Amino acid sequence: MDLSQAKHAFITGGASGIGLGIADALAKRGVPVTIVDVDAETVKAVVAARNGKLRGQVLDVRDREAWVKVKAEAEAALGPVDVLVLNAGIGPEGEELVDANPEAFERLMAVNVGGIFNGIQAFGRDMRERRRGHIVITGSMTGLAAARVPRIGTYTASKFAGVALGDVLRGEMAAYDVVVSTLCPGQVTSNLGRNTMKMGNRTRELDYKPDPAKTPATRKAGMDPAEVGEITARGIERDQAYIITHPEGWSDIESRTAALKAAFEAAS
Repeated sequence: MDLSQAKHAFITGGASGIGLGIADALAKRGVPVTIVDVDAETVKAVVAARNGKLRGQVLDVRDREAWVKVKAEAEAALGPVDVLVLNAGIGPEGEELVDANPEAFERLMAVNVGGIFNGIQAFGRDMRERRRGHIVITGSMTGLAAARVPRIGTYTASKFAGVALGDVLRGEMAAYDVVVSTLCPGQVTSNLGRNTMKMGNRTRELDYKPDPAKTPATRKAGMDPAEVGEITARGIERDQAYIITHPEGWSDIESRTAALKAAFEAAS
């Protein structure tokens, strides 16, 4: 998509972290942006700090009725949305699957997977009818290689689902000139832990640390969300199917792909 022609971007989870990084990158390119987030105070503070460059609304992505209202208000203010970024998410509790809390699992799936589905339902038909738009779904590198990080099985499952939704939607929408990209970031400095607790799930620091031999010295503690935003904006401009932030993560994906290849060869 030529972002110089984009009329309105709508970003969930847009008040912090990756969502805000994408919002800033798009606003810098002249795209009018609506950010939505469940945290009303943060939305208000971010909009004030950006001096009118962003407009904000409060949305719990699990609430389908609220999606209808928020969409109507956003489009009344800035016109039809032609860049939709489904980014809202919460993180893992850090338990092995057999010890995972069922209520926490259901809450995580409702936000990370249900939130994407609700966004597609809210905006997808309009984009299809107008034959215009670009949808970005935030997955994760863990949605491409399940065993990459220990004790985040529920989170990984949600991110695999996000990648699957992106793959299917890209194929379905191609005939209507709507492009779908799946963003698969690695470790990013964000408020994921804080946001997870605000949604009612607990969280704890994981044992996993990136392999220093594979991680550039400039991002030992995680990539800056602003950098993720720029990478995402370029991915939208290039109509990429997958937007990758951490190329060093390929070794994990390659290992999984090799195992699958070996299994198919053994079955032949």
